[in-house]
Amino acid sequence: MKNALKILGPSLLYAGAAIGVSHIVQSTRAGAMYNFDLLIVLIIANILKYPFFEYGPRYASATGNNLIDGYSKIGKWAVILFTFVTVGSMFTIQAAVTVVSVALIAYVFKITISITALSIILLLIAVAILIFGKYSLLDKIMKFIIVILAISTITAVFAALGIHKVVTPESLTRFSFGKATDILFLIAFVGWMPAPIDVSVWSSIWNLNKVKELGYAPSVVDTVNEFKIGYIGTAILAACFLTMGALVMYGTGEEFSASGVKFAKQLISMYTNSLGNWAYWIVSIAAVTTMISTTITVLDAYPKVLNPIFQHLFPKKWKSIKNKELLTWLWFAILLTGTILIIAFATKSMGALVNVATTLSFLTAPILAWLNLKVVTSKHMPKDAVPGMALQVLSWIGIVFFIAFSLVFFYWKFF
Repeated sequence: MKNALKILGPSLLYAGAAIGVSHIVQSTRAGAMYNFDLLIVLIIANILKYPFFEYGPRYASATGNNLIDGYSKIGKWAVILFTFVTVGSMFTIQAAVTVVSVALIAYVFKITISITALSIILLLIAVAILIFGKYSLLDKIMKFIIVILAISTITAVFAALGIHKVVTPESLTRFSFGKATDILFLIAFVGWMPAPIDVSVWSSIWNLNKVKELGYAPSVVDTVNEFKIGYIGTAILAACFLTMGALVMYGTGEEFSASGVKFAKQLISMYTNSLGNWAYWIVSIAAVTTMISTTITVLDAYPKVLNPIFQHLFPKKWKSIKNKELLTWLWFAILLTGTILIIAFATKSMGALVNVATTLSFLTAPILAWLNLKVVTSKHMPKDAVPGMALQVLSWIGIVFFIAFSLVFFYWKFF
């Protein structure tokens, strides 16, 4: 147990990236809209995506390299493919988590300045934390935040079991595979359930950072077991958020607003209706800190990803740069600029921005899933660390699932 607690960290950073929009927004909406109809989808998504997330820490522990290094060993084309996926989605993903964060901050603390201005302030503070605090500070903050959120959410779910709500029969809608709106929501829901597969690359980098902090490299088995703690925990909390939406809001006729601040009010009210008004500040702080941690975690990840991308695509230029910190500053500047521009044009509909970001992640999932599987089964992977046949079979089932539902999305969207 002592050793497990010592190496605990990367899985909580994974949880910090995962427990955000996918849980607080999408899972709660799923329960409020369709009762428990999508609970089985939530479970299946977590099972089918598991191998691809696990391959990140597995590869890092077995080789001492991150997944981007692994892609480069497959071929430069793999790094280029990953680059297109990353650059094509990073601004939207960062914008989505930031907008939800500032919406909660604006509601809880009664801040009246524009969402765009508040987003700029939050992002600049986050950059300062990352530059001066680096990995160790992020690691310590995450442990505290995840514990608070888990306790408050699980408590709220049990309290909601006895809640009384007024149900209107016409509001008892059920999920239907024959409705385009339901299918499109399903795709968006699975896109970030439990997180975008991009996070597997981030996990591989966080694990290497943890090795530097510890001064030794945990075994592959210990690393994978540490990852399972965060993964299983996020799956349980996703089910809790869906349950809250189903118990408190389903059938009442109330729908979650696409407006960020209004959504934040509904979310906090859902908890206080379950626990009582005394829980307002506990729940508010838990929700706010969770989304802020997600924003910081995502912001931390992209520069860490862009550096090795640049290194492998432009090795001569990488070697010629003496101060690599300047390159990190450049990535921060590019990421902040693109994110703020998207937020400035999409603040009227938080729901639409979230749907775009989550759908993009779903459509890119087959590509990233296949790359991860190819890396951990390549000749460059130590034989004793190659995933077993059961995990490889599950991986192929997941890839087929992602491709099939991507085709379903295009059918309902364009035909």
